[in-house]
Amino acid sequence: MESKKALPVAAIVGPTAVGKTAVSLTLASRLGAEIISVDSRQVYRYLDVGADKASPAVRRQIPHHLIDVADPDEVFSAADFVARARSAALRIVNRGRIPLFVGGTPFYYSALFKNTLSDGAPKDDGLRRELEEFAGKEGREALHRRLAAADPETAARLHVNDVRRVVRALEIFTLTGTAQSEWFRTAGKISGNGEFDVLYIGLNRDRSLLFRSIERRVGEQFAGGFPEEVEWLLSLGYDERFPSMQGFGYRELVEYFRGKISLREAAERDVSQTKAFSRRQMTWFGKFEPIIWYDTSDGLTDELSDRIEKEVRAHLGNR
Repeated sequence: MESKKALPVAAIVGPTAVGKTAVSLTLASRLGAEIISVDSRQVYRYLDVGADKASPAVRRQIPHHLIDVADPDEVFSAADFVARARSAALRIVNRGRIPLFVGGTPFYYSALFKNTLSDGAPKDDGLRRELEEFAGKEGREALHRRLAAADPETAARLHVNDVRRVVRALEIFTLTGTAQSEWFRTAGKISGNGEFDVLYIGLNRDRSLLFRSIERRVGEQFAGGFPEEVEWLLSLGYDERFPSMQGFGYRELVEYFRGKISLREAAERDVSQTKAFSRRQMTWFGKFEPIIWYDTSDGLTDELSDRIEKEVRAHLGNR
């Protein structure tokens, strides 16, 4: 029996604030594509400003999938992402349209395209060192509280002095967007491996420019309703107990509203954490293949758009 041919698809990847949204909207418009968000925060309803979601007006022009599919107090695992992303992609194709994967959560891509849910839990030496340094500076209790907020089930079985295992659990949560307890329950149960033939379009820019973009974005978010968004979420009971509220910016603003830090400190920590995450993103995306890298230091020019469109059309078979 002849095996089913893998479906050619394209994905736009790169660090936070590199310009993925602008590229994806232009490419989707040219191709007649629909966007599948690959972002562990955009899956949650009501996390709008801090998750930097496309506006409702933009989503009416170009359909987006896997945005606002879970409430903030729900657990949304990597396996949930794989199941929903596969379903969305196949439905888009069956309607004669093109699925375009866009986002900056590396482990979601790996889970969908590389079957890493069946492999060992991911590791990141740099992140582990950051967490160990946090424990040394802020104390073991503070580290354990972070885990309790992100993964209360694992925190309940780990002693506060078991720094190595607490760090490992936080490492898994940070890399996958999924609590360690949930990750091990779902690992290996679902896979999209072999269904898709993916071409990655990687975006990068000069690091100093990227960091300025991150600073500018965080400033715009804090001035554009981010604190008010978090205050409203807290008033509804969506607090630091839930993984959704452990993302950069959200965690810091919760601490602000708890009276632990100033608003300025919250913004500064958000910037610092986002910069560190952008470095980890590039480490992960640097291992993806096949990938074609493009420099967005000069913004999205017509020439850059044309080059990306040409590569994607060639991969898709000029669909």
